[in-house]
Amino acid sequence: MKMMAHRLIAVLFAWVGLQVPLSYAQNAPHLLMQQSGGYALQVGAVRVTALNDGTVPQDAKKLLRHISSAQIDKLLAHNFQSNPVEGSINAYLIQLPQHTVLVDTGAGQMFGPGKGGHVLADLAALGIKPDDVTDILLTHAHVDHTGGLIKDGKPVFTKATVYIGKPDIDFFFDNAQMKNSPYGQGYFTGARTTLKPYLDANKVKTFTGSELILPGITATVHPGHTPGAAFYRLDSEGDSITFVGDIIHIAAVQLAHPKVTIIYDQDQAKARAVRISAFAQFAKQGELIAAPHLSFPGIGHLRHDGSGYDWIPVDYVNRAAESVN
Repeated sequence: MKMMAHRLIAVLFAWVGLQVPLSYAQNAPHLLMQQSGGYALQVGAVRVTALNDGTVPQDAKKLLRHISSAQIDKLLAHNFQSNPVEGSINAYLIQLPQHTVLVDTGAGQMFGPGKGGHVLADLAALGIKPDDVTDILLTHAHVDHTGGLIKDGKPVFTKATVYIGKPDIDFFFDNAQMKNSPYGQGYFTGARTTLKPYLDANKVKTFTGSELILPGITATVHPGHTPGAAFYRLDSEGDSITFVGDIIHIAAVQLAHPKVTIIYDQDQAKARAVRISAFAQFAKQGELIAAPHLSFPGIGHLRHDGSGYDWIPVDYVNRAAESVN
């Protein structure tokens, strides 16, 4: 029975958040395709652009842990949402003077037609070709972040160096871990399929702890969601933004109750601790953060609200700077 439950976890990891119930698909007139492109903002001297690989429905009641279905319904209703919740798959473009950097790559083709795969079109709309990308910063090795690395089985970003927390490589490419893991082989094959071409080409650089990896960009490992889950902080001219990876998936629930975990968290206790600590720190410091599964563009601030937090999205700006005579 225990093994069956673990196998179910693996199946849920791959599909439960990604399959659209027929009734939902047929009765959701709000579903539509958005134009390619992104939303840009300035962080010091650096242009950062949010890209969107698509959205997928998430069944919060099957995915979330340590909260009742009734509580989930109440919190979703408070945010004018209902189950399943539409979740973004965001990636981010950082344009440094000598580097064109992606933070995560989206799911690409890994979830099948209609479920992701828009990052390349977003880049094209910005005039950026795959070969223009010099560096890719992966927050972790799950396929909704690494899937865009390959297309039709071949590497997409052939000139890019891929950065990832070393513990993720050690874990997902360890045959003993895969053999003995309660999550099943499917948990490992996605990471291997998307990352192996870059490993074979010596295009992967790993880090542990905290390390300056590119001008103004510091990578820090925060194990929990995966063993090598990482944050990336960009500092420029006194401004900063931190790309936080998957410390949050369903905002209406996990902002109000940061102790709530999700089935995708490999180490539930560590993932919970990372979220609680990071939320508190970001709110105290007023840090600008970018989260891959919050509503596009997924960029904003956290503010304390009782025992939980409010999410304050970044302002939308659409005008040129005024000239100063």
